[in-house]
Amino acid sequence: MMVVVRGDEELAGRAADLAGRLPEALEPLARIAYNYRWRWYPGGKDVFRSIDEGRWELCGENPVRLLQEASGEALARAAGDRALLARAASLEDAFALDLGRASVGPFSPGRPIAFLCAEYGVHRSLPIYSGGLGVLAGDLLKEASDGALPLVAVGLMYRQGYFRQRLEASGWQQEYWVDIDPERLPAALVRAPDGRPVTITVPIRGSEVSAQIWRVAVGRVPLFLLDADLPENGRLERWITSQLYVADPVTRLSQYVLLGVGGVRALAALGIEPGLVHLNEGHAAFAVLELAREEAARGASVEAALEAARQRTVFTTHTPVAAGNETYPRELVFDTLAGVSGELGVDPEMIVRLGRQHPEDGAEPFGTTVFSLRMSRSANGVSRRHGGVSREMWRGLWPERPVDSVPITHVTNGVHLPSWVGPPMRRLLDRHLGDDWLWRASDAATWEALDRIPDAELWEARREQRAELVRFVQERSGIDRLAERQPRAGIETAARAFDPDVLTIGFARRNATYKRLGLLTRDPGRALALLAGRRVQFVLAGKAHPSDEEAKRVVQELFRVKDAPHVAEHVVYLHDYDLGMAPRLLRGCDVWLNLPRPPMEASGTSGMKAVINGGLNLSTLDGWWAEAYDGTNGWALPGEVHPDAVAQDERDAAALFDLLEQQVLPAFYGRDADGLPRSWLARIRASMRTLAPAFCAGRMLGDYIERIYAPTTTRA
Repeated sequence: MMVVVRGDEELAGRAADLAGRLPEALEPLARIAYNYRWRWYPGGKDVFRSIDEGRWELCGENPVRLLQEASGEALARAAGDRALLARAASLEDAFALDLGRASVGPFSPGRPIAFLCAEYGVHRSLPIYSGGLGVLAGDLLKEASDGALPLVAVGLMYRQGYFRQRLEASGWQQEYWVDIDPERLPAALVRAPDGRPVTITVPIRGSEVSAQIWRVAVGRVPLFLLDADLPENGRLERWITSQLYVADPVTRLSQYVLLGVGGVRALAALGIEPGLVHLNEGHAAFAVLELAREEAARGASVEAALEAARQRTVFTTHTPVAAGNETYPRELVFDTLAGVSGELGVDPEMIVRLGRQHPEDGAEPFGTTVFSLRMSRSANGVSRRHGGVSREMWRGLWPERPVDSVPITHVTNGVHLPSWVGPPMRRLLDRHLGDDWLWRASDAATWEALDRIPDAELWEARREQRAELVRFVQERSGIDRLAERQPRAGIETAARAFDPDVLTIGFARRNATYKRLGLLTRDPGRALALLAGRRVQFVLAGKAHPSDEEAKRVVQELFRVKDAPHVAEHVVYLHDYDLGMAPRLLRGCDVWLNLPRPPMEASGTSGMKAVINGGLNLSTLDGWWAEAYDGTNGWALPGEVHPDAVAQDERDAAALFDLLEQQVLPAFYGRDADGLPRSWLARIRASMRTLAPAFCAGRMLGDYIERIYAPTTTRA
């Protein structure tokens, strides 16, 4: 049976308090609301939405807020809805079965894997994520729950989360932040037996920073979030858990100390001794120092303590982009870690040296990635190509080795299929692959049944999901254009924009210059000619980091053509891309674009989510697509590294439009006597058959268990 962990009682208490305010028949919904397992249970979202659809959207799909804010009339109506009550009972029964299963894997519930990450994309109602890293972390937690793997997760409770985005009429991005009230989230403060919150302290920049611990349930997986917004902390210390990826380097490094050192201390305060610590990116690197301090407190020498900590730590690097491999000046590291290094009994200079590629170079700054690579027993990239790129990047840490033997392997990312498949496609696959196909998704044999699905049924599921996206675009683009203060004609055009029978192409992700959104307008004449044919429509979205002025200008350049003929009817750029919008785009788009400059894309998981919905990928042969593309399951742009970026962009923009004009559009609109695009549907089957089992989270988690988490995994 699953071991009860700290915070379970508090979550149950919060649920009971909420249930006491509801009609008796709706009490199960209060219990369901405090575990995000409803997010990927079939119909789970519909149970809450059917209470009050308008309120559900207004509260950001937060089930706790919905039940707190729904009117008495809406609750009474729901309490009399027998179908809704039956679905709620089914949900609660499924939860009980899920939580009651025995744990599996190489670790025991008493010594679980501890997963540390700066962000988690579990659901839009828990806005502590910014992009792919967080969404991947959320998917891994969900898959660990499904697989009954003993795993606990630690992060930070950002009181303002990540920024919200609004675009001006010129296309320039404006940012704003919204305060988050943890008391309104599906979360509970972990409390001691005397009722007071459990707190830990971490010495950061000469201050003892206190943090309380929030507990969130992601199925079977407990997610603990540290919160420094406490009255006993100074104003600057309280700001440590204010915003995700705050620009100020002093605050950001302080966040990483709290996440790493504080994360391990929080687990100890909760009575959890992890058998292994997984650093998901370098933000939590300092966890190793706390693991070593624990070993030293048991009598080990500093050298032995550091090595013991290293043998309990694995590390995943997620990007070759310089901004994602953060460095900090020696003096800032000294000041921030003075208390931690003093408790461990080491000279802070030793810590700084461990974070340099060339330890003796006093001018080289401290790098979180370098430190994590040095202080972990195993390290991996997130795709086959990224593993090779990482070995080349960090070969200086092992100068005596040839690059091919640098000890950095790879585990290619995967996506949690139940979270991303659209209802029409799920119903289709349930009928033809069997009700339990999601549990068998990583087995290639599961997908052989695709050939038995009639073309008409597959096409109807695709059209239904595209039509849902079109309805969403018509509503959202009108609102966005109002916010941009566009002329009335443009706003009215948005209400009529898009057609459920037109080829729909999507490009949506965290905006960075290497993602090359600008390829779409590299040749404006060719782009406008494509739109003039009225046979294609583009859905675009994405945020640039507030400090990334260059990425903001890329979007602004796109907006310069918004008044050209046919653009308003066939192109939308949606504001404030988040986890609420992403599934709609990924389910409805026929083609998913990913155009990174090689070799900057570590993985790129959004395209994997399109696959399970019958979407096709057109991507650069970089990241996951370099190992996924086989010529039949999508389309590809060249993936070689080019010394001339301008020439490369010219070539790739031309190749992109060649593919769209000569292959993509003819395949989509090439219909037979029954009105079906047979070659397009054959490519969808090839995509799902070859990619769904290989790039699902079940395969990914299995690789981590066998190749990274296994107790015998180590490196020289």
